[in-house]
Amino acid sequence: MHKHVALYISNKNNKYQLIERIVSGQFIVDLSHLKCAEFSERALNKFIDEEVRHGDFNVITSTKNSLLHSSEGERKKALLKHLLLQKPEYLIADNVYGNLDITAQKDVEKELTNLGLSIPIIQITKRRREVLSFIEDVYVFESDDFVLYNDEEGFNEKEAKGFTKALPQPYHQINDQYNPLIKFNNVTVAYGDRTIVNGITWEIKSGEFWQLVGPNGSGKSTLLSLISGDNPKAYNQDITLFGIKKGSGESVWDLKKKIGYFSSEFLRGFARLHAIENMIISGFFDSIGLYKIPTDRQMMIAQEWLHVLGMYSIKNKPFLSLSRGHQRLVLIARAMVKHPPLLILDEPTNGLDDGDAALFSKLVNKIAIETNTAILYVSHRKEENLLNPDFIYELQPQETGSIGKLL
Repeated sequence: MHKHVALYISNKNNKYQLIERIVSGQFIVDLSHLKCAEFSERALNKFIDEEVRHGDFNVITSTKNSLLHSSEGERKKALLKHLLLQKPEYLIADNVYGNLDITAQKDVEKELTNLGLSIPIIQITKRRREVLSFIEDVYVFESDDFVLYNDEEGFNEKEAKGFTKALPQPYHQINDQYNPLIKFNNVTVAYGDRTIVNGITWEIKSGEFWQLVGPNGSGKSTLLSLISGDNPKAYNQDITLFGIKKGSGESVWDLKKKIGYFSSEFLRGFARLHAIENMIISGFFDSIGLYKIPTDRQMMIAQEWLHVLGMYSIKNKPFLSLSRGHQRLVLIARAMVKHPPLLILDEPTNGLDDGDAALFSKLVNKIAIETNTAILYVSHRKEENLLNPDFIYELQPQETGSIGKLL
C-alpha cells in the first residue's frame, strides 16, 4: 500500500519552493532517493519553451499539434502520458484539474488512481474540493511545516470580503444602439478537412450574463477568436459585431475598444515591472503596460478602481508583487476601465486558491449587477460564489463539427 498525500495550499505559499522541498526529502524523507516526475504548469511551460526556442517537440498531443498550439486540456493529457513513459517512482501532481472539461477530469483521475496502485502520489492543490478521491491524508502549511488538515477548522477557507465602493462611471457612456452585441448566423469554421464548429446561431445582448461550456477541443476558443477579431475565418461568415457586419470595413482595434478580455493564460511569460496603477490605466489603450500619457479623466477613473479594489495605497507597487488572485482583480479592472459593452472571462479562476476565487467571483458579480456590460464567462468550473448566468451555451462535438445548444 502506497502512501498518498495532498498538500492543500493557498496563493501565499510558494508551491515551487515546496516542490523542491519534497524532491530534496525535507518533507517526506522516504521519497528522497526515488525518481520523481512533476505533473505541473511549470513542467508544461518548460516543454513549451523548448518547442519555441529549440524546436524540440518531446511531448506529443493526441492531435499531433505542438503544445503551444494545443488547448490546456490536450497539453495536460499529453504531459501525463509523457511522464508515465519515464517510469517515475513517485509523482508530484499540481493543479490536476485546471482547465480540464468534466470528461477529461474523470480520465485524469482514473489514470492517477491506477498509477497510485504502484507508486506514491503527492498532490498539490489550492481547491479543497479537488483533492483526489483516493487520497486520505490532507495537509496544510502552518508555521513553516505541514500539519494534518482539519475540515472543521476551515483552514484556508478565508472569507472573501465584499467590495463596498460603487464602480466608477464610464469614460464614454455606453451606447446601446447596437443590440444584440454579438450575432452569429449559421457560422461554420473549418481548417482543411476538419470542421471545428458547424452551423452556430447565437446572440448576446447588452447586459446579459452568459456561460460558454463544452469539452476541450469543442471550439470555444474558436468562437472567442471570432468575437475578438483575431480570427480571419470570420470574414467569410454571417457575423455581426456591435452593429457592424463582419467584413464591412471595421478594424480589429475598433472591436477591441468594445471588448474587455481576460484569460488565465494572459500572464504566461509576463515579466515587465509595471506599477499597479499603470496596469489599470493601460486598459484605455489596450496595451500591456502604459506607453501613452493618460488624460486627467482616465487617471481619475483608474484611481477610483484602485479604491474599489482597496489597492490605492499600494498603487505604485510592481504589479508582479501581488498575489496571483490580486493580479487578476487588477486585470479585471484593466479590462473594465473603458466600460466595454462585452467582458470576456476565459477560465478566470484557474490556478486560484479557494479564498481568491471567492473574491474574484464577488468582483464579477458586482460588475454584473452595477453595469450594463454583457459578460461571457468560459469555464468548466462551477464557482460557488459566482452568480448563476442568465444563459448557458454549450458546444456539443459531432463528427461534422461542434453544434451549439442553449441549455
